[in-house]
Parts: sequence; structure tokens; C-alpha cells
Amino acid sequence: MKSSGAPVLGMILKGYPRISETFISNEILLLEKLGFSVRLISLRHPREAFCHDSVRRIRARVDYLPQTIRQHLFRLLYANLRVVFQQPKAYGRAVATAWRRFRRTRKSATLKHLLQGGWVVHYLLPGSGITHLHAHFAHSPTSVAMFAAALSGLPFSFTAHAKDIYTSDPRQLKEKIEKAAFVVTCTRYNAAHLRSLAGKAATTTIHTVYHGIDLALFSRGGAAEVVKDKPLRILSIARMTAKKGLPTVYRALRLLRDREVDFRHTLIGDGDDRDEIRTLIEELGLTKHTRLAGTLPHDQVIDHFNHADLFMLGCEQAPNGDRDGIPNVFVESMAMGVPVVATRVSAIPELVQHEKTGLLVSPGKPEELADAVIRLISDTQLRDVIVEQAADFVAQHFDNTTLIRKLARIYTEKMNH
Repeated sequence: MKSSGAPVLGMILKGYPRISETFISNEILLLEKLGFSVRLISLRHPREAFCHDSVRRIRARVDYLPQTIRQHLFRLLYANLRVVFQQPKAYGRAVATAWRRFRRTRKSATLKHLLQGGWVVHYLLPGSGITHLHAHFAHSPTSVAMFAAALSGLPFSFTAHAKDIYTSDPRQLKEKIEKAAFVVTCTRYNAAHLRSLAGKAATTTIHTVYHGIDLALFSRGGAAEVVKDKPLRILSIARMTAKKGLPTVYRALRLLRDREVDFRHTLIGDGDDRDEIRTLIEELGLTKHTRLAGTLPHDQVIDHFNHADLFMLGCEQAPNGDRDGIPNVFVESMAMGVPVVATRVSAIPELVQHEKTGLLVSPGKPEELADAVIRLISDTQLRDVIVEQAADFVAQHFDNTTLIRKLARIYTEKMNH
């Protein structure tokens, strides 16, 4: 399928917009500022009632795919039958791929992804100018991109992040890597894992590009000194899910209370584990010491950073293998001069270097987390060193205006071939 005019990057997303995926909307906005034409294809409608200001500045058209087969059966079948008539050999190969993938996992989602790929090819690609398909997240969005590419003849690529890497069937992910024009991931830890999965004979290039943040938005403003005779202001920002290690955070807070540390803790975020977190807070007797703020827009998040004395999370590997890459909230906190206490999990040590840009402890160890908090508030010299070095490190390695140019060069090379 050939297009005319300026090349357009077709970006397939899990959902758009999403508050917790600001790194994706920032990428789109920055690509547009560099002159890219982007067309967004989303598997799901937004789940929040509001969005960040950056989303409102994005000009790209958004098309939403049918989420269920049953509700859109006729149009899905019509689109795919049209593709069958136009590209019978390509469709036959795509069906063979779908059948092979289904036999591995026995998941009916494979059929839906094939049908959605046909929808993209019939309804969205004609006249769109799209010359390359790129998916964010290695699971469902990349499955749709892979089938749409197979049916249209366009190349596809994907960005792998965290959960999508470590909870995907390794055989399915390996196949996607082999078929992709290139792969992008956001940490060196992820890249090493993907290369190991692909094997030594793999020819697909796997690029490492950190997400980065808007350094103009997240600028120094956090507390440089802990104010004595006032409660310590501790901030956490996370989805309420297993990999964030929030139970460890709250158990550490209980230890701080037992050691007579006067503090107030705020958690920004929401998630499936909210009831369990509320119950734990009550069981630990921390109701008066902590606040659940829910999901907040950027301006309110920044205000919380500006009033925080330190930031902490207890990230860990979840039972299903899910784990973080580098949570952007660590980068934002460090940029704003708020020191970070984190755990030695996944790629976090690529950013939080112990006693240099933050303090690192073992996952699942509330005693170590509490000790690190006390050390940060009592050792003012160490705290000052960490605050300065952390801000410098972020400015050097996580400026999204610099990182987006690296990503743009990767896209441009493939879109112009």
C-alpha cells in the first residue's frame, strides 16, 4: 500500500489520552514540533475525565478501534473481507501467523488483533499518508500493528516499556521483535533483556531512548532543607498496583511513626489496589498521618513537589513478573530538587545512584526504607550533595527535547526508506 504526499507516522496506542502515560503524549507533541505528521490509532477510549495541558496542544487526528468483536462484528468482517479480496496472499500469511500465535497461548485476543489490523488497513490507511506504523507497548498495540503491517505491506516498529515486556509470553514477544523494523525501549536494563530474548542471530536493532521530562515544567523548586519543628513532608506518586511496593512504603511509615518522626505523607495516584491500600493504612494506624490524593493534573502534582521534603517508593517485582522501568516520577522529583529514596529494582539504579543521586534500598524491606528516610533528614551534607547531583544528572541525561531528536532520527530513517 503506497501513499502520496508527506509521510505520516501512524502511532498505535493502548489508550489515548491517559494521565499515567504522559511520556507518550509528550513524545507526540515534541515530534509534531519537529515537523512530524502523526496519526493516532487508539485501542481504547480515555478512562479519565481530564487530561494534561500538553494533550490539548497535540494536533494529530485520533481514531478509536472497536474494542469488542461482538458489538462491531459486521463492520469488522466487512473490512477484513475487503482486505481478503484485495490482498489474498497477505491475508493468508496473516491468518497463518494468527493461528501459530493462538496455538501458543490459546488466547482469543489474537483473533481480535487480526480483525483490528484489517480494520486499520481498510478504514484508516487509505488516503492517510501513513508510511510507517509504530506501536507503544509490546502487547496488544504491537499485535495490531504487526497484523496491519502484514496486511498492508507497511513496516512496523514498537516501543517496549515495562509490564508489556515482562508479562508477555516470551515466544510471542520474540516473534514481534523478529518481524519489526526496529524496537525502542526506555532503559538499558530492558534493552539487554530484549536482546537476550531475541537471541544472538537476531537482526532487528533495539534502541535505548530514555523517556525524559520537560525540564522547563519540572524545574528546581522543591525544599532544599528540611524545616525543623514541622512535620516531614513525604510524597509518593504511583498507580496502586503490586509493582509499586506501596505496602512497603506504608510499613516504613509505621516504623517512622514508632521512632517518633513527625511526618505527613501524600500518595498521588489511583488503581485496582486502592481498597487494599486503604485497609492497610487503617490497620497500621496511619490514617492521621497520610492522605490519598487520587489522580491529579500536572499543575497540582508540581505544587505537591514544591512542598515535599523527600520522595519515596518501594518498587518491586510483582508475582506475575511485572516491574517498573524507570518511573518518570523519580526523574521529575530529582529535577525539582526533592531527594529520592528508591529500591534496587530493574533499571531504577540507572537513574538513582546510591549516595550520589539518591538512596537505594532492597525491595520489600520497610526497615531499610525507614532508615534511608531518617538518614536523608539527619545528614544535611549528604542531602545537599544528592539534591545537586540528582538535578545535574537529570539535566544531562533526561532532557526530553534532546532525547526526542534521537528518536526522531530513528523514525526518519525508516519512514524515508
